[in-house]
Amino acid sequence: MASVDLEKLRMTGAGRSIAVLTSGGDAQGMNAAVRAVTRMGIYVGAKVYLIYEGYQGLVDGGDNIKLANWLSISNIIQLGGTIIGSARCKAFTTREGRLSAAYNLVQRGITNLCVCGGDGSLTGANIFRTEWSGLLAELVEAGKITEALSQQYTHLNIVGLVGSIDNDFCGTDMTIGADSALHRIMEVIDAITTTAQSHQRTFVLEVMGRHCGYLALVSALASGADWLFIPESPAADGWEDRMCERLGETRSKGSRLNTVIMAEGAIDRHGKPISSNYVKELVVKRLGFDTRVTVLGHVQRGGTPSAFDRVLSSKMGMEAVLALLEATPETPACVVSLSGNHAVRLPLMECVQMTKEVQKAMNELRFDEAIQLRGKSFENNWNTYKLLAHQKPSQSKSNFSLAILNVGAPAAGMNAAVRSAVRVGLAQGHKVYTVNDGFEGLARGAVNEIYWRDVGGWTGQGGSLLGTKRTRPKTCLDKIVENIRKYNIQALLVIGGFEAYEGVLQLVEARGHYDELCIVMCVIPATISNNVPGTDLSLGSDTAVNAAMESCDKIKQSASGTKRRVFIVETMGGFCGYLATTAGIAVGADAAYIFEEPFNIHDLKANVEHLTDKMKTDIQRGLVLRNEKCHHHYTTEFIHNLYSAEGKGVFDCRMNVLGHLQQGGSPTPFDRNYGTKLGVKAVLWITDKLKETYRQGRVFADAPETACMVGMRRKVLSFNPVTELKEHTDFEHRMPKEQWWLNLRPMLKMLAKYPTNFNEYVTGEIEHVTRRSLSIETGF
Repeated sequence: MASVDLEKLRMTGAGRSIAVLTSGGDAQGMNAAVRAVTRMGIYVGAKVYLIYEGYQGLVDGGDNIKLANWLSISNIIQLGGTIIGSARCKAFTTREGRLSAAYNLVQRGITNLCVCGGDGSLTGANIFRTEWSGLLAELVEAGKITEALSQQYTHLNIVGLVGSIDNDFCGTDMTIGADSALHRIMEVIDAITTTAQSHQRTFVLEVMGRHCGYLALVSALASGADWLFIPESPAADGWEDRMCERLGETRSKGSRLNTVIMAEGAIDRHGKPISSNYVKELVVKRLGFDTRVTVLGHVQRGGTPSAFDRVLSSKMGMEAVLALLEATPETPACVVSLSGNHAVRLPLMECVQMTKEVQKAMNELRFDEAIQLRGKSFENNWNTYKLLAHQKPSQSKSNFSLAILNVGAPAAGMNAAVRSAVRVGLAQGHKVYTVNDGFEGLARGAVNEIYWRDVGGWTGQGGSLLGTKRTRPKTCLDKIVENIRKYNIQALLVIGGFEAYEGVLQLVEARGHYDELCIVMCVIPATISNNVPGTDLSLGSDTAVNAAMESCDKIKQSASGTKRRVFIVETMGGFCGYLATTAGIAVGADAAYIFEEPFNIHDLKANVEHLTDKMKTDIQRGLVLRNEKCHHHYTTEFIHNLYSAEGKGVFDCRMNVLGHLQQGGSPTPFDRNYGTKLGVKAVLWITDKLKETYRQGRVFADAPETACMVGMRRKVLSFNPVTELKEHTDFEHRMPKEQWWLNLRPMLKMLAKYPTNFNEYVTGEIEHVTRRSLSIETGF
């Protein structure tokens, strides 16, 4: 990965002009992208123009193309839709329309264009780029521009940002808006679930996705839906009988509701559309269940962007400007994309071509190929859904037993992980126990056998239904060993934060004294602080960032219309600054103080002066985040008092401590999905290890690789021995020694207009999109 010093970048854009437009269907997060492109462009010394009403504004020109300044896009990061408007434009599909567009750009000296839209919008941009020299020649011939002007602007650079709630663009993990659309869908499903249970109803929910089943698939996985229709994998002939049998069976086992989720483009094996009303009438006719249809429609496009979409769009917007600055006439038009948690640049037409290949495969009824072309992550989601949706009797009993427990503070997504782990364990033929109240419960024998239907409906519930405690095993080791022996437990799945990691480490280190601890152990990282080694993301951290972001949005809004005000907000996270940093980017904070980046009184003074200067302009409110343990002496109260004193006469100051609201609430779609997948992967790994270590009638697992932390690095899942992670851990401050998200810090500061020294900013590299790259990638 190339690294650049952002200070050296300053003024490299001098004399350049960049324009940004949003096109096609709107998507939450587009405003964050427009903001990032504008501010990064101004930061590097370029002129930045906003093009209103998409390609239509580009064709019409005039007041639709406006020069932007730093304040033009202030306070828009939290808004849904796009403030510069979007329109589907027929004129741009004609040569005459593109001729007008070229004229309007040349008149303003614009030769760099950033387009945020779907594959149609990006394809149009590429056509425009390839025709550019011909269009200028035509304008010269018609006498509209001079030959000198045409020679000055010989080449048009294009960069694409994919804005589409359907997540239907090949080569990128997530498109702008997809995560927010999932938030809207899950809010509706959670609301419908309560009314469906009250009346014992069946609900058929239709979500967007005319040609792509991503939204339907992930929302079905995250809600535990009974049946799913997606265009990439239509149900085989006779699906009506199987679906009604499945729904009836679910009810007969005690469930009070059924949920059927379908993409609007649902079809059967022969390509014939299946409507939500047809499914409803089928259920009523065959089963006599009270059934309702809910079509979500444009609700999915609306509302505020999720934290993920805000951070993603900001990262992509910055990267787009760098890509434009580095572009030459020889480099292909690229699209800025996400791979794991890193930005990458992909050749635009390679992505468009692969996206068209998916549609072609579906049109030709080659459905297995369509799923593979969607990428490994989509395929994994589909296989996981099929594994968990319906109870399949295990072929044989395995004679292995597994215990699942939660340790440490509660984190959203824990229950989703327990549900999937229980169900996969049962499907593998194991006896599965759950333990109440963590290691303390294991010591006192709070162990219960659990069955498939016991965990129904757990996915969407926050907190820990099993109960959790921070107690470490060393305080009650003898009793834990006694109960492991009593219940013949051969594997432990521990879901929790730093305490869970430390706890399993203590058990592994005690193996020399107790044979009973020579069992297979696995830790699923679950903590809002995201401070566990061996993984980029912990379960629950996405929900916590969204909770902090929503609170900060409301805090900022509370000051609108009043005098100038700065808010000092304290977040949780222990010594780890992940929550403060990510929430800071998502809400457009002016500063975020964290332990990992030491600061002194001079830094605080510079921040106060910076805010004072901003408040003398049209800006009316400021937001400063502080991680709870970022500094022993510079407490939240101290910083509040300092800002109050120094800002006197310019702004007043308020202090807020977010506290435990960051731990509560329903899990986000990401945490439900992530927890579900981690539970599946962990139990499949445990099963393999149980078979490997089964000798002479018992499990004897004493090797380091039989006690692991399951973690995600970029987007690859790996199992790392807890003993090996010790050297990567700062035990005093309870966090990993190296943390990937520190790369986001320069972005936070740049977008807040800090004239500060930046260290290294990691830029995206060019990657290629082929059938092979889509199939071998272990996407998550």
